[in-house]
Amino acid sequence: MVHFVLGAKGSGKTKWLIDQANSEIKKGNGNIIFIDVDDNHIFSLDYSVRLVNAIEFNIKSIESFYGFLCGIIARDYDVEKIYVDGIYKVLSLTSDDLSKLSDDLDYIGKKFDTEFYIGLDMHIEEVPERFRANCVELKLT
Repeated sequence: MVHFVLGAKGSGKTKWLIDQANSEIKKGNGNIIFIDVDDNHIFSLDYSVRLVNAIEFNIKSIESFYGFLCGIIARDYDVEKIYVDGIYKVLSLTSDDLSKLSDDLDYIGKKFDTEFYIGLDMHIEEVPERFRANCVELKLT
């Protein structure tokens, strides 16, 4: 399943994703991957969470991002959850891109029993209606 964590810059998406990843790794069911666009959160994440810097892999399109995620799962069939933060800093994502990405990730997620949590600088009304049930929207406080 694909979940989107939505909110404006500064709304707490990164903290929410980190907290969720740290909580899930403690349950010990499978491997947790955290994808970011830098290494700034290496000390915020539990040492067992695998941090991957997406910038190092020259991701330039939604298709290459999908292939990148497939490669992570192909290397490690025990990946339970993948958290993605900041990808909007390297890719511009439209509603059509989100639909395609979500459909593709939903397919491989079901096949390999992997969940995806993707943080986006968007509001709920910008997301296609069929995905809104799988969204968490964080508000500025």
